[in-house]
Amino acid sequence: MKVKVLSRNPDDYVRETKLDIQRVPRNYDPTLHPFEVGREYTRALNATKLERVFAKPFLASLDGHRDGVNCMAKHSKSLSTLLSGSCDGEVKVWNLSTHECVHTLQAHEGFVRGMVVRYCGTSFFTVGDDKTIKQWKMAAPAYGEEEEPLNTILGKTVFTGLDHHQKDGVFATCGQQVDIWDEQRTSPIRSFSWGVDSFSSVSFNPVETELLASCASDRSIVLYDMRESAPLKKVIMTMRSNTLCWNPMEAYYFTSANEDYNLYTYDMRYLNRPVIVHMDHVSAVLDVDYSPTGKEFVSASFDKTIRIFPKDGGHSREVYHTKRMQHVICVKWSADNKYILSGSDEMNIRLWKANAAEKLGVLTPREKVATNYSQKLKEKFQHHPQVRRIARHRHLPKNIFHQTKELRVMKEARRRKERNVRKHSRPGSVPVVSEKEKHVVTVVK
Repeated sequence: MKVKVLSRNPDDYVRETKLDIQRVPRNYDPTLHPFEVGREYTRALNATKLERVFAKPFLASLDGHRDGVNCMAKHSKSLSTLLSGSCDGEVKVWNLSTHECVHTLQAHEGFVRGMVVRYCGTSFFTVGDDKTIKQWKMAAPAYGEEEEPLNTILGKTVFTGLDHHQKDGVFATCGQQVDIWDEQRTSPIRSFSWGVDSFSSVSFNPVETELLASCASDRSIVLYDMRESAPLKKVIMTMRSNTLCWNPMEAYYFTSANEDYNLYTYDMRYLNRPVIVHMDHVSAVLDVDYSPTGKEFVSASFDKTIRIFPKDGGHSREVYHTKRMQHVICVKWSADNKYILSGSDEMNIRLWKANAAEKLGVLTPREKVATNYSQKLKEKFQHHPQVRRIARHRHLPKNIFHQTKELRVMKEARRRKERNVRKHSRPGSVPVVSEKEKHVVTVVK
């Protein structure tokens, strides 16, 4: 039998006499250096400072609407095309590379409530306050040709949301109930209702394409399977959810934007508590959209800011705001993972960088190496107090800063009160309720 023995030669580390200096183990590899960590720390600190100096996320403003921007849609095949619908029923198609409006059409009377591009990219659907669903050609009409919808469906009630299937000619609308439509028919092929008077949004799962979810006015989020005749289940929360968005990479996860200033990421298999609660906004969250990588999402809020959250982080990594931007109603993350688009009350669509300090344009190989190296250094030293403090600092508008402070004080007071009540009650009579469980009332199947 072969026995392996760890052997150490005492001559390497024991002094011959007590007057000798202590022997220090040295690695004589020329690539290593005794001061390397100190140097790397200084480089990481400088890289973090420079990142904050170069963080200029705002790129362009697309103006041309004559009323607040109510909804937006990404083109399914083209990166540079964006569609937007406003509160006066106008729909505009934009070219993002030139920042110009390609063509405008008067789609509805009253608000444009929802819009979605067909999976093939040749046409798009809109719904509005005039109780109609319209299908339009993506291409601009030829010279002298009238702008007419390809198809118009008149519904019984106002539609508030719209989404298209990823692979089939099927789309879903919501209003007083959730309807599934075939593009070839003028009446819904299936309708779902669950004792709710209205729904605010509906969304197809991009991975498990037969599943969809909707937000209802009775504070619930309802899940459906198109192959079933009845809804699957719903979770009722303490406050109403405005919209939700499915994670494009993880089939069972979705994030909902709530009126109680938070966002909640759920696993649809376990709805009794959210996987994570994302807090930072100081007013109702109106819209949410995932990045195509599924690692982050962007949220738009009534507090006039846009925030970017990591999918598994409770707090935002980035906050965008401008003096002129009012309540942000809709937000989209571009399909190449580089840009964020936001539509707000004051008739503007704004284009932002998803990574605020990223250098746009063609990078030389040397620049790429330097960027990657500084990124790795920042990751290595990210928990060091100085680096962390600089990387996390964001300048906020005064009113948002004060509201955040106020909310923190209120939350701490509630926590203190609960602690005191628990301290002076019979043991076990006042259970500890976690932050995740607080916001869920019940799950109905």
